[in-house]
Amino acid sequence: MERPGLKQLIKAIKTGAIDTIVVYKIDRLSRSLADFAKLVEVFDEHKVTFVSVTQSFNTTTSMGRLTLNILLSFAQFEREVSGERVRDKISASRKRGMWMGGMPPLGYDIVSRKLVPNPQEVKIVQEIFRRFSLVPSMATLVHDLRARGVTSKSWVTIKGIQRTGKLVDKGFLYKILNNPVYVGIASYKGKHYTGEQPAIIDQPVWEKVQANLAKGRANRPLHAGRADRTSQAPCLLKGLLYSNEGRCFTPGYTRKKDKFYRYYINTDAIKIGPKSCEIQRLPAGDIEAVITVKVKEILQTPEVTAAAVREVCRLRPDIEEYEAINALRSIDEIWNELFPAERSHIVRSLINRITVRTTGLTIDWASDGMAALITQTVRPKDDLQEAA
Repeated sequence: MERPGLKQLIKAIKTGAIDTIVVYKIDRLSRSLADFAKLVEVFDEHKVTFVSVTQSFNTTTSMGRLTLNILLSFAQFEREVSGERVRDKISASRKRGMWMGGMPPLGYDIVSRKLVPNPQEVKIVQEIFRRFSLVPSMATLVHDLRARGVTSKSWVTIKGIQRTGKLVDKGFLYKILNNPVYVGIASYKGKHYTGEQPAIIDQPVWEKVQANLAKGRANRPLHAGRADRTSQAPCLLKGLLYSNEGRCFTPGYTRKKDKFYRYYINTDAIKIGPKSCEIQRLPAGDIEAVITVKVKEILQTPEVTAAAVREVCRLRPDIEEYEAINALRSIDEIWNELFPAERSHIVRSLINRITVRTTGLTIDWASDGMAALITQTVRPKDDLQEAA
């Protein structure tokens, strides 16, 4: 249904430009019963006739509609069988160790649909494995490689599109170090088979790297996205904190013995390493306390609140001035009793962005945030009457 030609056809039908649709076979229009049913509804609505040159049926009779459904069922069956054959072919080819296309891994080029070692890239991959096997410091390795201008794979697709590599980061190196293609293995759906490509990493080095990766996973602190802690830890400023270089700070979590610590960590520190940024992490409790004070101050600033109240009363004549003022006062009074999600909603209504520097921070306040917050806080009169 998303084919450009079919969309153009439907558009022409709806504008009344078409009386009859002629196809060679019905499966040229659709091989899905559900999709064809939608098309028939469009045809009937706009009085459009449908004709198949090589198949004789009349959709105005019950027998004709039955014939049409049978033909469509076989067309859908043929499509599904063709898909199964393609998947089986890919599976069989992978089991024989063949390369089945896509972006080649760093260290290999594609020649005659096979992976062939790239001498220059092989040296880089071997260096990455060798250094991590000896000193498993991902941050140091990333920092050094980026300083030398090492990038991910640059290659040209079958269609001739140039894909330019980007400076490596931790995520890219983890993919390399976990990719069994470098020891001559073809991986498919979690299973390993002997690959056609020659190995460029020795087995002992591979095993040492995997052991170091396993140790790192065991000792890794809890970061954003871990389900066992995110539900317990409120993230008041998630998505609002940025470094002076424009990098976002994401919530992080760690635990030492029985104590649980929250912080906001610079994404560059995660992807590249601590040396890549001036400010690596911020204690969550401290920065949230500062922003909370600033939010309360702005809620109590006479000039700001007066302007917001005037704007609300102008846009919403049903809201009285005293109601708008009371709405702002109530937020400050019950702040400590609000749920984390409610506090976060208030902060996001008032603030667009917070930029953190070594010398301090800058808050970019939302121009209409105060007015929007008042409007959301004041309860409509209809609701009050119903409650009464």
